Amino acid sequence: MPDLIRPEGPQADDFRFSRRALATGGLGGLFFAGYAPAALARQAAPITTNDDDLTIETTTIPAPDGFDLPIYAARPTGAGPFPVVIVVSEIFGVHEYIRDICRRLAKAGYAAIAPAFFNRVEDPAPLADMARVQAIVAEAGYEQVMGDVAATLDWASQQLWANAERVGITGWCWGGKVVWQAAARFAAIDAGVAWYGRLAPPADATPERAAAGGPWPVDLADDLKAPVLGLYGEADRGIPLTSVEAMRSALQRAGQTESEIVVYPGAPHGFHADYRDSYSPNAAQDGWAKLLALFERRLK
Repeated sequence: MPDLIRPEGPQADDFRFSRRALATGGLGGLFFAGYAPAALARQAAPITTNDDDLTIETTTIPAPDGFDLPIYAARPTGAGPFPVVIVVSEIFGVHEYIRDICRRLAKAGYAAIAPAFFNRVEDPAPLADMARVQAIVAEAGYEQVMGDVAATLDWASQQLWANAERVGITGWCWGGKVVWQAAARFAAIDAGVAWYGRLAPPADATPERAAAGGPWPVDLADDLKAPVLGLYGEADRGIPLTSVEAMRSALQRAGQTESEIVVYPGAPHGFHADYRDSYSPNAAQDGWAKLLALFERRLK
């Protein structure tokens, strides 16, 4: 498998950088039990977070289109109410890395909810075929994804343990772009943290591809309803620094002084993904500390 250097997965010329191995694991309830085999590094030693003193729930909630949307939710055990964080996955869906992030957030005092945005077509988590994964992800259009976010917000508002007046969102790769989009769409969101989500169409994108991927964060700065912290890698081969600077300029023009973009020197795409070769501990740990600091200010 190729190193994942782009938010939507590899292109043909990326395959010469392969150092991947397949994961093991079977189906566990609504979700694939292990790490995504399309990205798991042979030498990976991912962070693992236990569920001691946590309440874990896997269920389905009604989406606007009638789909029964699977979610994974982790929260501190107790009455709450706890501030809510929506967790938006990478292209591999709700695999063990995303579930562990939910547990990490729950240990920090949040009710973390990860919707399975791709499962209308197929759960991409167990798949090793990147072409199939990319085809599944391509079916998750903007309106469907925003509808799933709205469904998650609505479900959380009905839970006695959730403080729906304090809501954050965070996402990785594909999910990083969703963070920017959701912060521009929903007034209910109080803060967002986007991990290396694409900000503008690729330079070589056709007009059709650019339109299909929109709306793009660089065009949404005026619409942001909450501060967003963007965490990016200097060595990200899929998200050029020119697009990062364009986003910074858009935020400045829009007067979004509470939003910020941090670029980590030498960090590649996927630097937080502790199950991949791209994992960069210093950048990952600093980004996580910044996430917790923003959520502490805005959600607690």
